[in-house]
Amino acid sequence: MIRRTVLSHFVSQYKCGLCRRFVSRLAEVGKLETPKLEGKYETGQLLLHRVFGYRGVALFPWNARVYDRDVPQKRDNASDDSSAGYNQVGREVKGHTHTYYQVLIDSRDCPFVRTQTEAVTFLGNQENSRSLYAIPGLDYVAHEDIIPYTSLDRQPIQHELFEKFLFHDPEKDPPFSARETLKAWQEKNHPWLELSEVHKETTENVRVTVIPFYMGCRPSSSGNVYWWRYCIRLENLGELAVQLRERHWKILSLAGNLENVRGPGVIGQEPVLSKSQPAFQYSSHVSIQAASGHMWYVSLFVANKKLGSFRMEREDGYSFDCRIPPFSLDSKHDPNVGATNS
Repeated sequence: MIRRTVLSHFVSQYKCGLCRRFVSRLAEVGKLETPKLEGKYETGQLLLHRVFGYRGVALFPWNARVYDRDVPQKRDNASDDSSAGYNQVGREVKGHTHTYYQVLIDSRDCPFVRTQTEAVTFLGNQENSRSLYAIPGLDYVAHEDIIPYTSLDRQPIQHELFEKFLFHDPEKDPPFSARETLKAWQEKNHPWLELSEVHKETTENVRVTVIPFYMGCRPSSSGNVYWWRYCIRLENLGELAVQLRERHWKILSLAGNLENVRGPGVIGQEPVLSKSQPAFQYSSHVSIQAASGHMWYVSLFVANKKLGSFRMEREDGYSFDCRIPPFSLDSKHDPNVGATNS
């Protein structure tokens, strides 16, 4: 264990990986532990998010296939097609299995986090309902983004679901165990919570990470409508600040329909990614009238303008198109076509 007190109150940026800087007072929350290089964190593990800095607690892990287009791909004639993705020019990209965690975010930190804290959404229980519901303070965190810590507080994380899902267990390390309500909630909501694929690609030191989630199907007057949500993280790995100015999506369903989506910024914002605040994360939704499809960046030129990217502007005035890694919209052969998965 690192014998160094973790100081925290308002979420901001880490300094030296041991404490945070804040515009207000500091408060002790616990002691840092050494991050795990092997194995998984247990349910109830307290954590600090390495990128966004919030306090949280791990509920349960997911095993996801990560398709990283920044990693050199090796040819393997015996490759398994089920573990292959494709980039914007059709080159095969192999996936590798990686651990992510379902996490509760401390509600005290939510107002200061550059990520949507109500981004985990699901369809209502009624088949014909168009309602969309959100679970506040849920996130998906990669194993390497977890900085574990311990606390003597019996309720170190403030979240409306903390005591419903976990109870203090002094005989366990970490000293919190899952209640039956957490196990039942995980089993019931598994279809729309499931994280199965992660896609990454970097352009001009800006890394884009996309995680798609299938939400279910709804009937309409023209046929079934299939819904997905997708979570996107933009992270500046360079020295100069960049600002997102515009987005452009191409959405292709296997039914042959092609849709273009273009607009300024994302979710009404044009975030700046700087050295002090290098990342921004948001979620959105898409629906198509087919059980499968794709969203992707396409390298096409029309009137000398590149289509299908995030348009970024660097602080030195240089503008560029940041590639979005292509990803599939897969209903995973939903046996309940026309019914919700919530």
